[in-house]
Amino acid sequence: MRFLFLLFAILPIVEIALLVQVGGIIGGWNTIGLVILTAFIGAYFVKREGIATLQTAQAKMQRNELPGKEMVEGLMLVVAGILLVTPGLITDVLGFMFALPGSRHLIASQLSKHMKLRVVTQAGGAQYNPFENPFNQQQSGQPGSSDNGDVFEGEFSDKTQNDADKRLK
Repeated sequence: MRFLFLLFAILPIVEIALLVQVGGIIGGWNTIGLVILTAFIGAYFVKREGIATLQTAQAKMQRNELPGKEMVEGLMLVVAGILLVTPGLITDVLGFMFALPGSRHLIASQLSKHMKLRVVTQAGGAQYNPFENPFNQQQSGQPGSSDNGDVFEGEFSDKTQNDADKRLK
């Protein structure tokens, strides 16, 4: 609650004071131009990095891996886009920190580490980590599973004969 108060009450006041100070030094129109320029440059970086992050996440999903890091970075890019479009110099600095790859990777790894510490809980006496790859976890001991954890029940139907593009072969 304290963080939200700082975000919505104090930050705009500090932003306005800083814009007035910068405007007094470089001029009002130059300050407005600087804010607009950082918004355009920031939007370009967010778009470029967002596409790259999405492609990395899709590649990981095709390899049956969870794109946990990419999900955190994608969320950071959304926040970066909002910060960069919001007029102000402090929000622009924070937005560029979230949008540029070097600082974003560092912040994302620290944020992921913090989230893992808070989310990993005890479940049935064993550690449960929602950030681990569920495809590699053993399923034995759960209702409806076999003892060795590598037997799956289900039905299969061959659809390769009906596919004109032969994508399934």
